[in-house]
Amino acid sequence: MSSNKEIMKELIRQENTLQFSEFTNETALQLGMIMVNNAKKNSYPIAIDISRNGQRLFYYALEGANVDNEYWIAGKARAVNRFGRSSFYVGLYHRERGIKIDPGWPISNAEYAPYSGSFPIIIRNVGPVGTITVSGLTDTAEADHNFVVEAVQEYLSK
Repeated sequence: MSSNKEIMKELIRQENTLQFSEFTNETALQLGMIMVNNAKKNSYPIAIDISRNGQRLFYYALEGANVDNEYWIAGKARAVNRFGRSSFYVGLYHRERGIKIDPGWPISNAEYAPYSGSFPIIIRNVGPVGTITVSGLTDTAEADHNFVVEAVQEYLSK
């Protein structure tokens, strides 16, 4: 089992590697469909959200997803938008230091979900401009994150 610090280094590597040259509405649709198809192949009961600059470009809830997934998606995406890192990284960073997400910041733990599943849309030489978020996989702590990363890798390899 990897330590949190080793996992965090890998998450930073992913963020530095999995970057887009541009991210259009068509990009969101193509990436979203890759995610839907991958989820259907595995009968995953997930919800998928892709948003850029606060605008939802793609959303789909597969069979078995429920309204709670909407709340998890919102909280995970808020964590990414606030800290500029994957929600998985944000959670590990704070747990590693033994602090809650709101030690003196004007934000609330109730609004943020620092758990696996939201990945920043990063434009190369620009920075984060949005989020790719999944909720619904519970096999492992990193399952939602890995699902998103694998889909981004698949899209970028085309």
